[in-house]
Amino acid sequence: MKFSQLALIVLFSSTALPNDYSNIDLFSLYKDLHRNPELSYKEFETSKKLSLILQNLGYEVTNGVGGNGVVALLKNGKGKTIMLRADMDGLPVEEKTGASYASKTKTLNDEGQEVFTMHACGHDIHMTVLIGAAQYLIQNRSDWSGTLMLILEPAEEVSGGARNMINDGLFTRFPRPDFNLALHVSSGIEVGKVGYLPGWAMANVDSVDITVKGLGGHGAYPHTTKDPIVLSAQIISQLQTIVSRQIAPTDPAVVTVGSIHGGTKHNVIPNEVKLQLTLRSYTDEVRNKTLSAIRRIIRGAAIAADLPEELYPTMTIKDEYTPAVFNNPQLVKKLKVSFEKSLGKDNVIKVSPVMGGEDFGMFGRVEPLIPTALFWLGAVNKNVYENAVREDIVLPSLHSDLFLPDAEPALETGVKAMTKAALDLFKES
Repeated sequence: MKFSQLALIVLFSSTALPNDYSNIDLFSLYKDLHRNPELSYKEFETSKKLSLILQNLGYEVTNGVGGNGVVALLKNGKGKTIMLRADMDGLPVEEKTGASYASKTKTLNDEGQEVFTMHACGHDIHMTVLIGAAQYLIQNRSDWSGTLMLILEPAEEVSGGARNMINDGLFTRFPRPDFNLALHVSSGIEVGKVGYLPGWAMANVDSVDITVKGLGGHGAYPHTTKDPIVLSAQIISQLQTIVSRQIAPTDPAVVTVGSIHGGTKHNVIPNEVKLQLTLRSYTDEVRNKTLSAIRRIIRGAAIAADLPEELYPTMTIKDEYTPAVFNNPQLVKKLKVSFEKSLGKDNVIKVSPVMGGEDFGMFGRVEPLIPTALFWLGAVNKNVYENAVREDIVLPSLHSDLFLPDAEPALETGVKAMTKAALDLFKES
């Protein structure tokens, strides 16, 4: 399999898109996507652009699946169905990389505020690799047999895209995959390498809002009040005991209070304080135990403060739940062999699980379970990486306004890895 040429030639009608996208290569496509990110649920131009590319390549394309989602099919005789997925949405981040193709895009968020947008999580790489794989696999269809299913998912950053696509009939309106495969760029792996991991790879993520209530009054007469700020401080301290004392040390979990807001003036005790939490875990058992512990702690704190029941704290689990990504061990074993063939053994490394969230895991939870795996694509320039190791420098992380992949070699590695994996899976009896 040769990838010396990554040129992608696609012809568009002049009225289809606001820009001229004729005769472009993958790096040009990447830079265009990088310059023009769109927020979750607002990926209108991105999905239009990529669906047109896939149509022109010869795929059967369905738009509007679960919102701005795109499903592209290539039926190429009998065989397995392989699903490759990429996510499309950007983040409300002002880019400060200084790249010539840096995003300067502004848009309105859901609250009507004007914000900068940036592909700070590498979704522009994900999309471009998928297009590169789509091109190679349709041009070399004589090398495989089966059905290729390409997914362009919206709203991954807010954990709505996968759920909405599934609820819109992703696995009933379209062929049900035998395998689901995705990649994610890594801000900690040098370019040219990929990382694999069997089992738990990324975490359950819950966003929880807590409103701590009280009886406000004058700060000079606290005995006449029920102070929700003091109560909040007690709750926050007790929340730290969930992971340290209620969850087994062998079960990873995180409880972080990321926001606390209450009060307006030095000498005024308020009536309420609002807390925002992020929770991380791998298993459903730990997730449920953590949520139950929070409910118990806030209720117990209210009872200890002698609050009337109508003023007990309230807890809301936001509808942004992201399930943990579980990489099917048998599938990962096969992918490792494919990656080593295409990239060389020295460029395939085993990585550790992380507590970040990624709603790709939802695609593997639909009964009956579909073998699913996500692998990491190195994105750090080799010289930058080696200098960081030598000087003990912390590299910009995903979601950082300074995160910028070394795109050209990362794209080549991603296309090689993704296409070889798909070809090998198609060839299974």
